[in-house]
Amino acid sequence: MKEITSIHNQYIKDLLKLQEKARERKKKGLFLIEGKREISLAIAANYQFDTVLFLPEIISENEILHFFNSNINRIVISKEVYQKLAYRGSTEGIIAVTKSKDFSLKNITFKNENPLILVAEGVEKPGNIGALLRTADAANIDAVFIANPKSDVYNTNIIRSSVGCVFTNQIAIGTSEEIIAFLQEKNINIFAATLQNSNEYHKEKYTNAAAIVVGTEATGLTGIWREAATQNINIPMQGQIDSMNVSVSAAIILFEAKRQRGF
Repeated sequence: MKEITSIHNQYIKDLLKLQEKARERKKKGLFLIEGKREISLAIAANYQFDTVLFLPEIISENEILHFFNSNINRIVISKEVYQKLAYRGSTEGIIAVTKSKDFSLKNITFKNENPLILVAEGVEKPGNIGALLRTADAANIDAVFIANPKSDVYNTNIIRSSVGCVFTNQIAIGTSEEIIAFLQEKNINIFAATLQNSNEYHKEKYTNAAAIVVGTEATGLTGIWREAATQNINIPMQGQIDSMNVSVSAAIILFEAKRQRGF
């Protein structure tokens, strides 16, 4: 079994590039996952793995083989290398080099005739994307579409803040135009969360196929969504501000839709 003890090793330098640069992740078709829970969720989602690196002082090879079969390429790393690669200090001594999936709209399938979808347009902060994915998993919706993305889904902070829900959700990425065309082709009602020309969200019906669309807190949704919407919706605000965190807004509307559906 190979062992790497130096942070100056070229392979470790290449992994750091994967961790830090979306362009490198896209070029190589690889990304890093750290932590037992996140790796377990990726395994359950049928992700393919290239290599697993582990710190034997924290996790044994037998534990590694509990996650993967014996054919997985395994590398023992030193504490110095682990600390260099690990994004957070509380992970359990395991980092997996994982193969990316294709997030094209053409790969989306629905298990029922009336899917419930969350669309997030232009959300910039990785933490907000992670929170949206976590919300989507909690509501057990059918898919999450990311329109005009500002962050790579395999950004380490997205994986961390989503607590691995990058792997539990069905995800597609595209332009707003592409996603609108997809929704219209599938006869999925579009409910755009916006202040302009909108009704209060709880007065609408979400029992048919529905897409809940949210935008950035700073600028909201672009005009193309307001125009394409079956209905624009808003959450009535009772305080002095006129917006909430995007993941909070999404949760309020999604769980109203789930309530109406009897779940």
